[in-house]
Amino acid sequence: MSIAKRLASQTAVYGISSIVGRVLNTLLVPIYTKRFAAAQYGIVTGLYAYVSFLNVLFTYGMETTYFRFANRPGTDRQELYNRVMTLLILTSILLTIALGLLARPLMSLLSLPPGHERFAIWIAVILGLDAVAAIPFARLRLENKAKKFAAIRLANIVLNVGLNLFFIVFCPDVLAGDYLTGLRPFIEKAYDPSIGVGYVFISNLAASAFTLLLLSRELLDFRPSLSLEPLRPLLRYAYPIMLMGLAGMVNETLDRILLPRWLPENFYPGQSNLAAVGIYGACYKISILMSLVIQAFRYAAEPFFFAQSNDKNSPRTFALVLKWFTLCCAMLFVGVSVNVDIVAQLFLRRPEYLQGLAVVPVLLLANLFLGVYWNLSVWFKLTDKTYYGTYIGFAGAVLTVALNFLLIPVLGYMGSAIATLACYFLMAALCWWLGERHFPVPYPVLKLLGWLSLAVGVVALSWWLPVTAGWPRYGFHALLTLGFVGAVALIEGRRLRSI
Repeated sequence: MSIAKRLASQTAVYGISSIVGRVLNTLLVPIYTKRFAAAQYGIVTGLYAYVSFLNVLFTYGMETTYFRFANRPGTDRQELYNRVMTLLILTSILLTIALGLLARPLMSLLSLPPGHERFAIWIAVILGLDAVAAIPFARLRLENKAKKFAAIRLANIVLNVGLNLFFIVFCPDVLAGDYLTGLRPFIEKAYDPSIGVGYVFISNLAASAFTLLLLSRELLDFRPSLSLEPLRPLLRYAYPIMLMGLAGMVNETLDRILLPRWLPENFYPGQSNLAAVGIYGACYKISILMSLVIQAFRYAAEPFFFAQSNDKNSPRTFALVLKWFTLCCAMLFVGVSVNVDIVAQLFLRRPEYLQGLAVVPVLLLANLFLGVYWNLSVWFKLTDKTYYGTYIGFAGAVLTVALNFLLIPVLGYMGSAIATLACYFLMAALCWWLGERHFPVPYPVLKLLGWLSLAVGVVALSWWLPVTAGWPRYGFHALLTLGFVGAVALIEGRRLRSI
């Protein structure tokens, strides 16, 4: 199989678990909001809001580090696996214990009601289990076992969703006598109504433990390695990636934290600041379509890039990958942005949310540049200069905070969307500029900027050119979409067929 086909096929396989997972988890939200009061569901939202940050701390960049060192000439991959696993297991145990002991003060720090400390403990155990599973998953990616990776991920998701439905829907309904009353004695033993919303965390905990069971073959192949000296180069490589990850979390989530604080009262007539945040958050979900592509691509591309690093033709390969990644994302950007009124019907069920649709093209383009950044970032990972990623990430974080501060009072949630776009464009531009000096790659920058400019022009035309609603509008938008895709196929198709 050619390099391009292998990368594309693995991206598709990884994408299945990502897409299905997002869809199933989204379907749980109506169940949560129906079964739990807002204050109860707020506990879930509040705790999981910090999981992304804590997950970065628990894994501290060791996945990328493992890929980098595993592809160095002469590396004993089994010994490296043993060392990294030993390190992650020890740190996960220590961090889990620390979070468990600090459960009560952490709950008060997050302004969550007392009496729910066990929820924080369960979250700590989930983070610990997921951190231990990170390297076995990375090993599957390194060995190109994309199908096994996706199967285990899907098994985790299905079990998590199934347990949620069992504890949150089935058990309460049986106890209430709605159906299958003969199972009531069993349910009374297996289900404790006082736990309530805590079953969301219990379901996640059980799914994480089950995942380790499915990774038993990789775990049984592990032998503890307590030699500390070889760990120093690993940690030197990893800690900038951890800092970069934390900065990335700021760039990804901070706008939804700052928006209700910095939005002037009555900025949107008849709407509270929380309502504005809800509209922005709902429209933000449509940009997940681009995020899913990027996430699936990253799963496949990271081990691929490291595996190609010793090939003398690797710069040309990296340039080719970026070109087709960008073109595919540009077609997705046009397809969703031009036809956003149709796409919105699948995501936004109430008319009040539709007034925020203008942020969708901006956020889609922002995520496209984030994907470009992940492609370009290969240079500082291959040259062991990961601290540059930290500098770039923090530059983006500073710009995010500054632009949100300046634009939210003037433009509302559109200001947050523009800040996100500016942040990811800056990160991509800085990464390319620095990469040209440390690891030159013949990226077709001008050609890609030309295609992106054309894509933005097509989207702007669809939004600003007045066309009557209904089928004429849908037909015009379909022609614009097909026209852009046709232009890409006509001009770039011959090269695509050759690879």
